[in-house]
Amino acid sequence: MLERREPALTADAPFAWIPGAIGRETAAAMDGLLEKTMAPHLSPLSDAIPPESITGQTRNYQERLRKVARLRTAYLERRGKAWAAADRIGLFAMMRSPGFRQFAEAVAGRRLDPKLGVQVLRYAPGDYQGPHTDHHPENPRAKDGYVDVHLSLPSAAVADQFLVYARDGHFSEMVNVAAPGGIAVYRLPFWHYTTPLRAKRGQAAVARRWVILGTFLYAK
Repeated sequence: MLERREPALTADAPFAWIPGAIGRETAAAMDGLLEKTMAPHLSPLSDAIPPESITGQTRNYQERLRKVARLRTAYLERRGKAWAAADRIGLFAMMRSPGFRQFAEAVAGRRLDPKLGVQVLRYAPGDYQGPHTDHHPENPRAKDGYVDVHLSLPSAAVADQFLVYARDGHFSEMVNVAAPGGIAVYRLPFWHYTTPLRAKRGQAAVARRWVILGTFLYAK
C-alpha cells in the first residue's frame, strides 16, 4: 500500500480501510492505555434528532436532518488535562511523526501539511454518528477537501461497528471498522455515517472502541 505511486483515494473512491495495520497485541495495549489515561478527560458529544424534524414538516417528504451523534471525545487543540494526558503517553509524538504523515500521503496520493489536528473518540454500545459530509466551505484551507486518518482500537468485547458511505449517489458501501488495529483513511468531504456500536452478548459493560483521529490539510 505505501509503495503505490497512484493515489489510493479518489473522488470516486474516497475511503480506504487497511485491516490489521496495527498488530493485535499492540492494538489491545493501546486500547488499555487510552482507557486508563484518556477516558477520565473525555467530554460527551450528544446531538439528538430534533423533534421538530418531524413536527415542523408541512409537506410530505420534507425531511431535513442535521448531523446527529452520541459518543465521548476530546479535541486536543488546546492545552488542558486531556492535552497533558495525551502528551504523557506519547500520542502527539506518534501522530506528528514524519512517518505517520508519509503513510497518510502514500494513501492519499498527495502532499499534506505537516501540522495536523488530533482528536480522540470513544464509542460505547449504542454510540454512533449519523449521516454527514464533513464539508467546511467556510474554511478557506479546508473548503477544497482534506484527509482524515483514523486508528481503530476496539476492545475484545465489541461485536461490530460499520462505516457506511456513499458511492454513485447511494449509501451502498459498508466496512466493519471495529476490526482490531485497522486504519481508515478518508478523503473528505463525502457522505458517510457510523452505525451504533454493538457489544458481544453479555459484554456491554466492557465494550468500547477508541479512535485516534488525525486531520491533515493539503500542503500549500
